[in-house]
Amino acid sequence: MSGTEPKAGRLRIGVLGCADIAERRMLPSMLRQPLVEVTAVASRRIERARQFTERFGGSAVAGYERLLERDDVDAVYVPLPPELHVEWTLRALAAGKHVLCEKPFATRLADAEKAVSFARESGLLLMENFMFLHHSQHAEVRRLVAEGLIGEVQLFGSEFGIPLRPDAGPQGLPRRASTLPEVAAYPIRAARLFLGDGLRVAGAQVRPDSPYGPQPSGSALLVAPSGVAAQLAYGVEHGYRSGYGLWGSEGRLRLERAFSTPDELTPLLRVERGGTVTEIPLEADRHFTNIAGVFARAVLCGEDFTPHTEAILAHARLVDEVERAAASF
Repeated sequence: MSGTEPKAGRLRIGVLGCADIAERRMLPSMLRQPLVEVTAVASRRIERARQFTERFGGSAVAGYERLLERDDVDAVYVPLPPELHVEWTLRALAAGKHVLCEKPFATRLADAEKAVSFARESGLLLMENFMFLHHSQHAEVRRLVAEGLIGEVQLFGSEFGIPLRPDAGPQGLPRRASTLPEVAAYPIRAARLFLGDGLRVAGAQVRPDSPYGPQPSGSALLVAPSGVAAQLAYGVEHGYRSGYGLWGSEGRLRLERAFSTPDELTPLLRVERGGTVTEIPLEADRHFTNIAGVFARAVLCGEDFTPHTEAILAHARLVDEVERAAASF
């Protein structure tokens, strides 16, 4: 294990940046994870870091580089904007820190490959924070599908659409980032979860730039080696949607709030089969707390880090293929 040895039984984590996702979901969830201790929070403004440490504990640090120099930090959580992920991941790895980075890890495949190579050479864990994969509802849906609930799967569909943010851009209009790779990451990763690796891109498109930002929406058609297709749609000027469905030879199912599931929510799986519609309640779960535990356990128990870096590369390759297909549309 590289870097300083963690406190027995707990991984000491420093946070690079005071992003909204860190404040609302990740840090409150880390407080509930017994394998994790938040020891430091860094911001470009020390006042902002202190606001976080007053709520979540640890030391407030002015500047990201100073946090990486601390001996009481074994790993870092990176919730910075996507264009800064690779830069600060490489700096953290060079400082001997394991890295849990928000999705999408990289905006270019070459950057993902560079960071993964460095993490492997350094013997450090690099993991992308696809928290929704660690909610038990998806494992239950996969189990029911495997047991034949809807027969043989013929089609997978997923959508992630979010409304415009209220903060204004230069012309007084709401500001949004491009849908690729940030927003599209969710349905693309869900397609891999249910249809496996080896997906090829049969087609993709993006809406031209709007006054609100570049590529505000898009869609993609992927095909698995089995021939099963995945129809995906995503956007940032939309009424909220966050779910997926599978259509089989004997029925179909649908799960809503699949990617942004509140901890207290009891998910309902809607199943249509033989002219009958039923709703199956699934267990509430804490996917942010769960992924923090997966990350910490991998380091503390000396698990094989390869599956986590392979997952980063597989996702980055598929997003790259979708982008190239959309560019040629």
